[in-house]
Amino acid sequence: MITFLSGGTGTPKLLRGMRRVLGDEEISVVVNTAEDIWISGNYLAPDLDTVMYLFSGDLDTDTWWGVKGDSYHTHEEVRRLCGDEYITIGDRDRAVHIARSGMLTAGKTLTEVTRSLCDALGVRAGILPMADTPVTTRVMTPEGELHFQEYWVKFRGSPRVQGVRRTYDTPPLATDEVIRAIRESEGVIIGPSNPVTSILPILECQGVTSALADRAVIAVSPFIGDAPVSGPAGVLMRAMGHEPTSLGTFRLYESICPHFVQDVRDPVKVPGSSRADTLMTDIEKSVELSMKLLEFIRAAR
Repeated sequence: MITFLSGGTGTPKLLRGMRRVLGDEEISVVVNTAEDIWISGNYLAPDLDTVMYLFSGDLDTDTWWGVKGDSYHTHEEVRRLCGDEYITIGDRDRAVHIARSGMLTAGKTLTEVTRSLCDALGVRAGILPMADTPVTTRVMTPEGELHFQEYWVKFRGSPRVQGVRRTYDTPPLATDEVIRAIRESEGVIIGPSNPVTSILPILECQGVTSALADRAVIAVSPFIGDAPVSGPAGVLMRAMGHEPTSLGTFRLYESICPHFVQDVRDPVKVPGSSRADTLMTDIEKSVELSMKLLEFIRAAR
């Protein structure tokens, strides 16, 4: 089994290729939940849903968000009635949010709820929330703190970022299922997701770094030069005092991940890194990268 640490865009593109190389039941994915938010009375888990929809065959891979072919009648009506639903939510996607919210309100953990939803959608991979208690990534701006979804979706990443912090009532503890998946894996792949908002929240969960200590761990850079392949990773890395490059990313992961992969076009040099084509512009490129990563993992064991 291979376990991935994942956010909602870069790593799912890699997972799409890995599914052609391994069976779904041979893949576990530990997913960031620090971007989750209650909106319009329901619990939205964007990264969990993207991964779950990928494995169920429902993901819109044009946007890497939501359900392909979804309708938006409820969203349009909510906007007409109250005007403040700034995240576009499809009708089938919302049904998942409603089901999740009902189970959470009834006392089930997020891990239990995710397992139930995966079963209902026919997902055979292990999709695991990083923790069962709420964690939120907040972005500090001159106008005040914003939930990451407000910063990135509502305001389209326009506010000047002064810092990033995680908030919670209870320090996040990795679930038993997360620790078991890591320890039983042949290797762990840290996908090319945003280091600040997708990967660090997972690594900050108590128990994760110690579980990774005796595993073959390999990370894929989300940067080429000083630009991320997608999203606000560069701005957020700078705000946290890190160099927004592959080298800066490597330094973040170095203590738990000595094996690092960067793009063949990347002009930044990372000592000891491996090179591969990480621009997964189509599924064939994703498959090619997946096969290389498995080779790297097996050589590192």
